[in-house]
Amino acid sequence: MTWKPHVTVAAITEKDGKFLMVEEEKDDQMVINQPAGHLEPNETIIEAVIRETLEETAWRFHPDYLIGVYQWQNTENTSFLRFAFAGNCDAYDSSRALDPDINQAIWMDINAIQSDKTRLRSPLVLKCLTDYISGHQYPLALLSNINL
Repeated sequence: MTWKPHVTVAAITEKDGKFLMVEEEKDDQMVINQPAGHLEPNETIIEAVIRETLEETAWRFHPDYLIGVYQWQNTENTSFLRFAFAGNCDAYDSSRALDPDINQAIWMDINAIQSDKTRLRSPLVLKCLTDYISGHQYPLALLSNINL
C-alpha cells in the first residue's frame, strides 16, 4: 500500500487582536479551525490557501509569509502535511455562501481559542497559532511550483 499524506493549507490572519477562525462540523460535532483545506489538482499551495479562505469565510486572503510546515497523524492513522500561512484579509463578500460544512466564520482572541482546546479540530490549530505569535516567518519564495 502506498502512503499518501493529505496536503492541506491553513490561513492565519489577525485583526484587532483577534484571529479569523471557522466553526465547522466534523463527525457530528462543531469544532474550531483556521480557514483550511486540501490542495486540489492543478492548484499551487498559495492558490489553495487563498481559495480555502474565501470558500470558508467569504474573506479575500493575501498570504504574506509561511509560518511553517507541519506533519501530523490522527488517531485514525491518517497523515496530514499542513502548510500554514500568515497574511491579511482586505475584502469581505457578505453575499457569498460558505462551504456547507462551515457553520460560521468568527473572530476569536487567543485566550478564547486556548480556553476551548477541546473544540479544536486538531492540535495543528494551536501549534500554528503559537508559531505565528512566536514570530515564525519564512518567505513565500520557499515554495516553487514547477509545471512539467
